[in-house]
Amino acid sequence: MTRLVSTVKGIGRLEDDGEVVALLHLDAADLGAALQAGLDIASISTAEVRERVPAAQAQLIAPIPRPSKIWAVGFAYADHRYEVGYTGAAQEPVIFLKAPSSVIGTGGRIRFPKAAPDEVDYEGELAVVIGRRATDVSATDAYSFVAGFTICNDVSARDVQKGRVPGRAADVTAAKSFDTFTPMGPALATLDEFDDPDDLHLRTWVDGELRQDARTSQLIHPVPALVSYLSRQTTLEPGDVIATGTPSGVGHKRGQFLRSGVEVRIEIENIGALVNTCA
Repeated sequence: MTRLVSTVKGIGRLEDDGEVVALLHLDAADLGAALQAGLDIASISTAEVRERVPAAQAQLIAPIPRPSKIWAVGFAYADHRYEVGYTGAAQEPVIFLKAPSSVIGTGGRIRFPKAAPDEVDYEGELAVVIGRRATDVSATDAYSFVAGFTICNDVSARDVQKGRVPGRAADVTAAKSFDTFTPMGPALATLDEFDDPDDLHLRTWVDGELRQDARTSQLIHPVPALVSYLSRQTTLEPGDVIATGTPSGVGHKRGQFLRSGVEVRIEIENIGALVNTCA
């Protein structure tokens, strides 16, 4: 499998089991810029290497630092619907948008907003990166429009989301769009080597305590269905991101909100680990 990263020195490919970053000869600052410029994922993956550096010395940024759109899915797993008491119909996905300016990479700090610092929560999710322009595509063809997968933490200010902040109406997009509220990374994994891209193991730890443990095969709406559905709402552009939703184990139902200094670690098999601390 090819795992691609964006670094402060350009686009790289992870080699030697992730121990080395091969920096590539590409005229683009990051993977998002490369996809938006019309490069396909195969040409990016096989580009000539200009330099190899130890991974520990490569400063990673989010694979797609500024997607034109971040679509996110709510109530995406049956067990999460049960834990939060959601009883809405499951025929169509529950979708909303997040601000692209909320994206940070692995190692970045999640900052609590002054407007709502007390009920900040985590959501470990599989994220889909679009590889080419998609309008009204079928679920059967959907994967041909996908560049690969990465990991996303759909950080949420629950008091803003639920309308518990005086003077503010409930607003899911605002609750999830504060600066630093979309950690993403560490890499974009291409689809060619996944045995089954629809069945990946996802786990989230908070300060070493396992909070979420699920498989993406439990998604109510699998990735091809989500890509198809969203492409009928709006054109998906190269570099757009779809955060596919979180399983059960979020903090707010147990009063376990994030606090300054804690570490959130999200792993998805064959992609890597997204690790961020809270400030």
